[in-house]
Amino acid sequence: MSSPPYDAVLFVAFGGPEGPEDVLPFLENVLRGRPVPRERMLEVAEHYHHFGGVSPINQQTRALIAAVAAELHAHGIHLPIYWGNRNWHPLLPSVLTEMTAAGVRRALAFVVAAYSSYSSCRQYRENIAAAQQVAGAAAPQIDKIRVFYNHPDFIAANVDHLQQALAKFGDAREQVHVAFTAHSIPRSMAETSPYERQLLEACRLTADAAGVPPDRWELVYQSRSGRPQDPWLEPDILDHLRDLHARGIHQLAILPIGFLSDHLEVLYDLDVEARRLSDELGLQLVRAATVGTHPRLVTMVRKLIQERLDPTTPREALGQYGPGWDVCPVDCCPAPHRPQTAAR
Repeated sequence: MSSPPYDAVLFVAFGGPEGPEDVLPFLENVLRGRPVPRERMLEVAEHYHHFGGVSPINQQTRALIAAVAAELHAHGIHLPIYWGNRNWHPLLPSVLTEMTAAGVRRALAFVVAAYSSYSSCRQYRENIAAAQQVAGAAAPQIDKIRVFYNHPDFIAANVDHLQQALAKFGDAREQVHVAFTAHSIPRSMAETSPYERQLLEACRLTADAAGVPPDRWELVYQSRSGRPQDPWLEPDILDHLRDLHARGIHQLAILPIGFLSDHLEVLYDLDVEARRLSDELGLQLVRAATVGTHPRLVTMVRKLIQERLDPTTPREALGQYGPGWDVCPVDCCPAPHRPQTAAR
């Protein structure tokens, strides 16, 4: 009997602070080399301190890993799961060193991001490559699992949470508008990646399945950073709320479809800032949960692993674009041009 092509799974995530003392070092890691003014970094630090200096993202990643481990075991897939972050402990170089010492030769990487852009795909591959250099010549080969924005299980999990949110409006649900939110990125980055196209497709698939007509949903953005003079994807969620109010629309469901978990940016940008503005404007706002550890998302991760272990496994995808590639093209999602006036 031949051995499986992979001997481990590596979850790759963004990472987040787990105490007040972690906040500034974490943000310095995130913003290193980016032209973000220090005052903006300190402003974002206050968002973390609003929640006690703890981002829930690490605990949410632990919960997803535990759910996927149980799902894999239930389907006869017995692979150890490792976890490494880009920006905070456990950091990828330490984890790749640990994997090397454990004799891992080839691993599948599940990046906790559904869409393709420099920051959500290529940069993670660069992070893995840098960590392999630290781990040395015996570091394992790491193959990234494809993006999954149009996987039927990802869409089903989003539909379920959107339906739950719409149900809270009762008889008025047929008049509710839906705002799908995603992390804004620089326009220059968006122009060299399929990020917008993939987001719009995921929104369309989710809205269609939930019975939301095209004139009652929009894709909007949140969590913008960077210099004010640099164009980023718009509209911002707060501007969108003001626009809805001006149009006489009073009921809104928000689904943060661009995120996998209810981490700090979702909590602060939507549950604090958007909620505060909605109350001021008199909008009835219900925020749907992210996919988190929804059973359909957990099933999806297992299927994505299975399709790489066994090439006869169907590669599932909805919509017009089909499943993504397993090996990213050399010119995919190039790094953005960095202005030379980086923050001090």
